[in-house]
Amino acid sequence: MSIFLYNTLSRSKEEFSPIGKVVGLYTCGPTVYNYAHLGNLRTYVFEDILKRVLRYNDLEVEHVMNITDVGHLTGDGDDGEDKLEVGAKREGKTAWEIAEFYTEAFKRDIASLNISEPDTWCKATDHIAEQIDLIKQLEAKGFTYQTSDGIYYDTLKFKDYNKLSHLNLDELKEGARVEKNEEKKNPTDFALWKFSYPKGRSFDSAQDDFASRRKMEWESPWGVGFPGWHVECSAMSLKYLHDNLDIHCGGIDHINVHHTNEIAQSEAATGQKFFNYWLHGEFLNIAGGKKMAKSADNFLTLENALIKKGINPLVYRFACLQVHYRKPMEYGEEILINAENGLKHLYNQVREIAVPKFSARGGPASGWKEKFLEAVNDDLNMPQALAVVQEVLKSDLSSEEKLATVVDFDRVLGLNLEASTTEQEVPEEIKNLLDARETARAGKDWTQADTIRAEIESAGWLLEDGPQGARVIKK
Repeated sequence: MSIFLYNTLSRSKEEFSPIGKVVGLYTCGPTVYNYAHLGNLRTYVFEDILKRVLRYNDLEVEHVMNITDVGHLTGDGDDGEDKLEVGAKREGKTAWEIAEFYTEAFKRDIASLNISEPDTWCKATDHIAEQIDLIKQLEAKGFTYQTSDGIYYDTLKFKDYNKLSHLNLDELKEGARVEKNEEKKNPTDFALWKFSYPKGRSFDSAQDDFASRRKMEWESPWGVGFPGWHVECSAMSLKYLHDNLDIHCGGIDHINVHHTNEIAQSEAATGQKFFNYWLHGEFLNIAGGKKMAKSADNFLTLENALIKKGINPLVYRFACLQVHYRKPMEYGEEILINAENGLKHLYNQVREIAVPKFSARGGPASGWKEKFLEAVNDDLNMPQALAVVQEVLKSDLSSEEKLATVVDFDRVLGLNLEASTTEQEVPEEIKNLLDARETARAGKDWTQADTIRAEIESAGWLLEDGPQGARVIKK
């Protein structure tokens, strides 16, 4: 059965046809200066569904995700501080320590959401040589120029710079809120390499103690500095996916700048098309329709929005599946409660049809897999896929057939449906921690209760508080 995906490049739904035997998938990863918020995580859920759908269709996938640990500045016009520096100043640590801490936090978040890890993690700081080589290629072809603060890409020299955004160049220019760099030839030009010490200033640790702690700078043919944000994704995707540049994903906020710049620099350097399909997930909005963002200081993390409240993180995954990835998703307490009730209801439905010593070797019932594929292969229509699950559960199939079918569908859904049917043996040490937590809660020692919760979850168990008390589920 054919897979159809909405391609931002053509603004249309297209039949997916991979370049080779292995599908190359590149997804823009986190900038690790803070925790990922729920809006960020919605994008990673959508990308996980995409990968699962491809594999459900018996396609082999090579998934690459970057970790941005240098070069992502706070300003949209290549100005401001590196976000890693901001995080380091905020917490009194080095940028390296900040990057390591939030990378691990991100990995815990995606594990909690049952998002499978990429086949290849690639950190920007591990690929400085590749980024310098790409800039050298662009320089040799006449696409760069130098200013007092760095090496810039001349967007006017690239034909169809706006082919991804579909905006005219005036709409792509810097907004009034962005400080204009008078040395840039064109407003849309972007930094490939930023100098650490603009206008000839030399490094003096006595005057700049923070820079001495940062040390995120490298020698280059143009001077000591660090790469711009956009160049890392081009360099690393070209390195790891070679000739399998099939699908590139990210949030819709990447379309007009980050992904547009990736295409410009990559195609200018190689002379070849840079990825055939571009997929973008919509925003998560809070009350009033405002997008959730760190810059607006209105973001919620998986930890403070769900885990600390005793809510299974898969409730958020379930909520994401109920809204098509290309539609804005609203977030609020009522929506979360409805999603929690919906997932619990689904788990109860699955438990009711559980049979002793269940084996899913029989696979899905005839005709139902085709109906499920019809939904998921239609640009990842997960709301329709969930509707098919309900049709199966309410059908006149035998309990064993129903269970085998929905467990097979869960290869895409990722809701751990089979695990919900079995009673799990809880180790004695976890039971003791649960008792200790209840004692702390009874004494209103919330700090100790939270510490014990973290210990339980670090041991591989999810904790849920409910009317009948706390219970744990193996991750």
